[in-house]
Amino acid sequence: MYPNNDYIYDASVAIEQLTGLMVKMESRRNEYDGIIDIDNHLFTVEAKTELRKENKGFLFVRLNELKTKTKRPTLIIAKYISSDVALELRENGINYLDVAGNCFIKDNDLFLYIVGQKIHKKEKNNQAKAFQEAGIKIIFNLLNNPNNLQLSYRELAELADVSIGSVSNVMNELQTQNFLIKTKLKRVLKNKSTLLERWAIAYQEVLRPRLLKKQMRFINPESNQIWKDFNLNNENEITLWGGEPAAALLTNHLIPDKFSIYTTQSWQNIGQELGLIPDMNGKVEVLQVFWKQNQNENKTYTPPLLVYADLMSGGFSRNIETAQIILENELQHIK
Repeated sequence: MYPNNDYIYDASVAIEQLTGLMVKMESRRNEYDGIIDIDNHLFTVEAKTELRKENKGFLFVRLNELKTKTKRPTLIIAKYISSDVALELRENGINYLDVAGNCFIKDNDLFLYIVGQKIHKKEKNNQAKAFQEAGIKIIFNLLNNPNNLQLSYRELAELADVSIGSVSNVMNELQTQNFLIKTKLKRVLKNKSTLLERWAIAYQEVLRPRLLKKQMRFINPESNQIWKDFNLNNENEITLWGGEPAAALLTNHLIPDKFSIYTTQSWQNIGQELGLIPDMNGKVEVLQVFWKQNQNENKTYTPPLLVYADLMSGGFSRNIETAQIILENELQHIK
């Protein structure tokens, strides 16, 4: 039995009771979470405890894989789906169902759309230290550069700007959770794809909101088109493109709609240099640099690992598609 079985069956019962349709559920599958039969319409099930903007990108990649593998429509079943993500799912024709029976399910002559069924968001449990702020910084350095795995705890602590105790706790947790093997000669990361996903989600949920200095917009609307001409170089400070503009420079596969800037400068100075003014609804976000920039790293955009994480939470097809290009090329050491 899979850990997600209970709420998969709860959701199946809910939809059966609300619609009166015959629903059969089978979850003993190795390749995916299950198969659900709704009124003789078969769906491959992908189950999630919660579905929010921070983890939706990874889910959409998984859905595409399942469609290709099983040759049948997919259905997301979750305990909780945030209203904004549910709206995006409907707009993109993606089937979903929660444990209360709220759903959007469409397949040929079957169409179910139910809203308003009450469900309580699951309270977050205390998260492992590895995926809180210090741990997120440590794991970033381990994934960003494999050579960092062999550093001493003191060197890792200095690199991530955390305490030695934090490094010890996080490394022990990574080992307990089967992400790290320690031998007499070296340390080796395991299950790197899963670790990458958990790190990227934790980064979006925990660390990134604390890095945001200011939401802004360009004074000159044409800056959206000429942003590549801006000179971010500063002898005493670090200022780098992140997110969509970084991905555009890295892959030439994306035209930025939203602009992320990581910097050690104040947002006021960045505003003066780039022609920005505060705007809560602006498409430019200024964030604090949280890592130590290596001399060999690009001086124009953030490390590809960070670009990937920003893209996976930033939208649907184009951003996620570009993130996968970065994963296949710049992040091959993690795959």
